[in-house]
Amino acid sequence: MSLRVVSLVPSVTETLLAWGIRPVACTRFCEQPDLPHVGGTKDPDLAAITDLAPDLVVVDEEENRRGDHDALVGAGLAVHVLAVRDLAGLDHEMTGLAEAVGATWEPLDPTGEPASERRAWVPIWKRPWMALGEPTYGSAVLRALGIANVAAAEGAYPEMDPDTARAAGAELVVAPSEPYPFAERHRAELEGAAGDVRFVDGRDLLWWGTRTRQALLRLADQLG
Repeated sequence: MSLRVVSLVPSVTETLLAWGIRPVACTRFCEQPDLPHVGGTKDPDLAAITDLAPDLVVVDEEENRRGDHDALVGAGLAVHVLAVRDLAGLDHEMTGLAEAVGATWEPLDPTGEPASERRAWVPIWKRPWMALGEPTYGSAVLRALGIANVAAAEGAYPEMDPDTARAAGAELVVAPSEPYPFAERHRAELEGAAGDVRFVDGRDLLWWGTRTRQALLRLADQLG
């Protein structure tokens, strides 16, 4: 009998499906309309999850709330916790998940990070303006591509507007399509930080797992 898994992490849902494991439920943010949904990453329907009697629920320290984790454990469910913050730790986290669900993770090819040649601002929200900082997986991806983050010293998700980013030395704007849907219509505002604005798939920058290898190649091509 196949393992019954509930995924509360979009990256995990995508990875499980790539491994041939169909979750019995996921969140509405997982972009899987054919799977049952049990709320969002920050507001899961705990009763619905419990009623599904899953063998395993997968959560992430950043995506999900500690209180929901504790409630699921208190309900007697097995919960697998991930903490993906950079590329260096991705192999460890994915190997552990693969072992938990009976899959196989092929480690990323070990590569040294190139010297950071350009400084980028990565907006992730407006009203207020917020940026991708560190420690975050997305910032680690950029660093692997030789791009430094002007918000690195300000925390994981600091408030930073275009003027502040320009003053911090931004030469490049990397504008992801999520969590805020930045697109061509925002170019004029974003150019307040730097004239070179690149729009990228937010999943390639912020989702991890089986996507990572090809995402690195796509981003290298887009940002090179």
